[in-house]
Amino acid sequence: MNKAITAALMSASVMAGACSREAATPAAKPEAAPIERPAIEVPANGLMTPEILYSLARVGEAHISPDGSKVLYGVSFVSIKQNKSNTELFTVKLDGSDKRQITHSPLSESNAVWMDGGKSIAFLYDGQIWLMDADGSNRRQVSHYEGGIEGFRFSPDQKKLLFISEIKSGKSTADIYPDLPKASGRVINDLMYKHWDEWVTSVPHPFLASFDGKAIGAATDIMAGEPYECPMKPSDGIEDLAWSPDGKLIAYASRKKTGKAYALSTNSDIYIYDLASGKTRNITEGMMGYDLQPAFSPDGRQIAWISQERDGYESDKKRLFVAKIDGSAKQYLTSDFDYDVDAFQWQADSHALYFICNKEALSHIWQITVDKQIKQLTKGQCDDDALDAAAGKMIAVRQSMEHPSDVYAIDTQSGEAKNLSLENKAVYEKLAVGKVEARWIKTTDNKQMLTWIIYPPHFDPNKKYPALLYCQGGPQSALDQFWSYRWNFQIMAANGYIVVAPNRRGVPGFGQAWEEEISGDYGGQNMKDYLSAIDAVAKEPYVDAGHLGCVGASYGGFSVYWLAGHHNKRFKAFVAHAGIFNLEQQYMETEELWFANWDMGGAPWDKNNAVAQRTYANSPHRFVDKWDTPILVSVGAKDYRVPMSQGLAAFDAAKLRGIPAELLVFPDENHWILKPQNGVLFQRTFFSWLDKWLKPQPLTK
Repeated sequence: MNKAITAALMSASVMAGACSREAATPAAKPEAAPIERPAIEVPANGLMTPEILYSLARVGEAHISPDGSKVLYGVSFVSIKQNKSNTELFTVKLDGSDKRQITHSPLSESNAVWMDGGKSIAFLYDGQIWLMDADGSNRRQVSHYEGGIEGFRFSPDQKKLLFISEIKSGKSTADIYPDLPKASGRVINDLMYKHWDEWVTSVPHPFLASFDGKAIGAATDIMAGEPYECPMKPSDGIEDLAWSPDGKLIAYASRKKTGKAYALSTNSDIYIYDLASGKTRNITEGMMGYDLQPAFSPDGRQIAWISQERDGYESDKKRLFVAKIDGSAKQYLTSDFDYDVDAFQWQADSHALYFICNKEALSHIWQITVDKQIKQLTKGQCDDDALDAAAGKMIAVRQSMEHPSDVYAIDTQSGEAKNLSLENKAVYEKLAVGKVEARWIKTTDNKQMLTWIIYPPHFDPNKKYPALLYCQGGPQSALDQFWSYRWNFQIMAANGYIVVAPNRRGVPGFGQAWEEEISGDYGGQNMKDYLSAIDAVAKEPYVDAGHLGCVGASYGGFSVYWLAGHHNKRFKAFVAHAGIFNLEQQYMETEELWFANWDMGGAPWDKNNAVAQRTYANSPHRFVDKWDTPILVSVGAKDYRVPMSQGLAAFDAAKLRGIPAELLVFPDENHWILKPQNGVLFQRTFFSWLDKWLKPQPLTK
């Protein structure tokens, strides 16, 4: 469910990639026009609306120039009217001056990187690689690869290219029955026939080609004949491939399994491909969990990667390892550090690494030396979601619950940060922002739990406000200072709600023991943690304890369904999106079974498995007889992680019980809601439902 691998789960590029591919190239459709930065009207009261939320500029990936003087970054602009977004490229000097938009295109530029010492830029456009000068001029296409390109890395000398492209996987119906070329049926004989939001008909592979500065040469699949993914779906990307400094080796991560074996295992490995011999060797053989994000040290003597220890446990501690490039002399760098490494980068001297870590619900940049000396570099009530360093300078993409992402220059000595991009400055000068407060609340087992409290803008402690308990998904996803365009705390606050967001048992950032306590105990302590948080805040004089709501998605949606049968009349309204309603059904219809086996404890038919049987005995559908509260259910028809049938069953059960219920179905969405108009629809439906049940209506004469 929660792969918990990348540090940028809320990246703007996710939406840009999902919404921009439908357009065509300027040559094919010259009438196509770029999506410009929208004009955003802020009401006089400064309160955020769904239209404002979805029109904010979204900062994506950022890279510092080789000389440390400039930053290249992407910004996605959304057109609600056109129901799509588009990513443009910007540059800005490291002192914040000379900010420029260097592309104005009808399609998104992505994967942009500096070339030729910072004199030019390479990027993806409509599935091909393009080059342009650093000011955006002299734009030209350098690849014409028939299969399309999804990501790339040039070799250090820029004479070779490593790129990702999809290859066909398995036999289609037309392959089996050539006389039925228009048949839409699929013949399936193994697991993992669907994944996330697609029927699996292809897998990504890494390809190698020469580059003469003008065009790429013939491409070679370095995993030719292998039916495996590299990078691994659904969320891994180019970060799982790396060049050695001398350009002679390529490191990549792959889980070399298919079908049922793939569905049951998280055991990926780091492989080294030798360009001269064409041979590949596995340097993490025997390391049984995920091994990801390989990176060679600048001196070429070592390789680092993120590793998880246990097969099948996707939320295991993300450990930082280093070894010699042949895989010998492995060293577990963060063995004395009880937190995850979400992303990292070598320092230029090859004696230390920068990494991003979530500790106590804040993601910041840290430094660790090869002799295990650790220190924190950045601080503050915010998240550093990505970092890049060059020429002794550093940048980060930073966000918070109060503000979407921007690019910041980071002082590597003091940790001080300066906002370079300021992409939403004009809007925020008029927007009223709700205060975000960290509060430690005692749990039923006498632990301290950090809970985020978000107050409405223009908060008046002499008034009473309805409150929402926010249930985090994952279940082992960080509830740090994230900014979301769906579960956005500022728009909840702007609609007059106090938001209570507890870091209940199962979330990372509070040590491995806290994170692991949820596995096999879905109806246990973490549910008590939810109630501890809302009960504590409901005692405040400014909270209308008679009008409390509970909302969440994915595992948060499961939490809503579970609490609906156990809340003892605390709540007056529920909202669940993409939540698990029937755990037994979920086990037999989800795709990544390693998750179900680990977190649920095993299969429902294993009657001798006490953990599994306790899990299924606590399935929300078993407590529908105790439901007594209005509920809104939202689902995406292309969600194969938590299939739509889960939400449909919950809605039907509520209606059959005579409980007020509403169903919001998105036929073209997956586990997320990515299309702009669907996003606005979700927000309008969300608040219409909550306002109906949580805001007392004045009496009419």
